[in-house]
Amino acid sequence: MATFATRGLLRLALASALIIPLAACEGLSRREQRALSGGAIGAAGGAAVGALTGGSAVTGALIGGAGGAAVGALTGGGRR
Repeated sequence: MATFATRGLLRLALASALIIPLAACEGLSRREQRALSGGAIGAAGGAAVGALTGGSAVTGALIGGAGGAAVGALTGGGRR
């Protein structure tokens, strides 16, 4: 059983893992930002559909992420 300090450390690690990568998005162009967000949304949607239909959530996430990134990149015209 995890102690209070261990759970706090795990929460801090999880929060850091979710927040720190956002700093890398600062210098992206509009197209790159849309591809990244499209990939994330597609991966989440694909994983949900895969899990709900009895298929593989991982396969759904991979297919959805690739599709979302492609659509985001294709529709993200302009520099900023």
